[in-house]
Amino acid sequence: MHPALATALRSIAAREGCDRSALPPLYEAVDPEALTAVLESNADVSVRFAYGDYRVILGPGPDEVTVIDRAQ
Repeated sequence: MHPALATALRSIAAREGCDRSALPPLYEAVDPEALTAVLESNADVSVRFAYGDYRVILGPGPDEVTVIDRAQ
């Protein structure tokens, strides 16, 4: 799993007050392997997707992770 994806999941788990393993499977929202391939193929790419009640934005830098509550 790409480090940015892991960071996003940790952030969501913290907001939900649960362990990361208690979150819904990531593959229900996005193909994690394909997403990792995209993120590793180009350092300047940004990827956005919905995951549960959150919008996740990864990039454009390799360490840039934004998690937004969809209600906002």
